[in-house]
Amino acid sequence: MTFSERLHEKLQPIWRENHQHPFVTEMGEGTLDPEKFRFFMVQDYLYLIEYAKLFAIGASKATNVETMGRFAKLLDVTMNEEMALHREYAKKFGITEQELEEASPSPTTLAYTHYMLHVGQNGSLSDLVAALLPCAWSYWEIGRELAVIPGAADHPLYGEWIRMYSSEEFAQTAQWCIDLLDELTADSSEAELQKLETIFLNTTRFEYMFWDMAYHQTMWPMKA
Repeated sequence: MTFSERLHEKLQPIWRENHQHPFVTEMGEGTLDPEKFRFFMVQDYLYLIEYAKLFAIGASKATNVETMGRFAKLLDVTMNEEMALHREYAKKFGITEQELEEASPSPTTLAYTHYMLHVGQNGSLSDLVAALLPCAWSYWEIGRELAVIPGAADHPLYGEWIRMYSSEEFAQTAQWCIDLLDELTADSSEAELQKLETIFLNTTRFEYMFWDMAYHQTMWPMKA
C-alpha cells in the first residue's frame, strides 16, 4: 500500500465530511445561496495567493530539476492563468478586481494559509506536499462527484467551478502531487509517516473549516 492509499483509507471519515458539507452538496444541487459562494470566491482568491507561495518553496526544496520545473510551472499557472480565470469568474457574482485586491482574509483563511506556509518553510519537501495535497486532492474528488449530478456542470453559477475541478488538466495536477508524495515517502520510517499523516490530517481539517467558514460567511467575531 502506498502512503497516499494509506492516508485516503485511514482518513475517510473526515474526508467524507468535507465532501458532504452543505456548501458542497448545495453547490451540486444548484441550491447554494449565491452570497455564500460570493464570500467563498473572495476568500478563495486570498487563499490562492498564499497557496501559490508553497509552489515557490517547493521549487527551492526540490532535489532534482524535473521536480523544480514542475513546481515552477504550477506557480506560473496559478498566478497567471488560474487567478485570471478566478477574477473573470468572480465578475458573475459582482465581485470587482478592486474588491478582490482590497479584501481582508477571514480568521480561517489566515490560520489555514499560515499553517501551510509554516510547514512548507520549516519542514521537508515531503512535509510541504503533505500540507498542500488535501486541497488539490479533495477539490479533484469533489469536482468529479458533482460533475456526475445531472445538470450540475451546466449550472449558470456553479457549473464553471465544477467543470474546472473535474477537468483532466486539474486531475493531472492533483495526481502529480499524489505521486510525488508517494515517491518521497517510499523509504520513510514509520515515525516520519506518522508526522506526515498529522500534517495531512490538519490541512484536511482546515479544508472542512474553509467550507464551513464560507457557508456561514464567518469573519472576526468583533467588528473592530
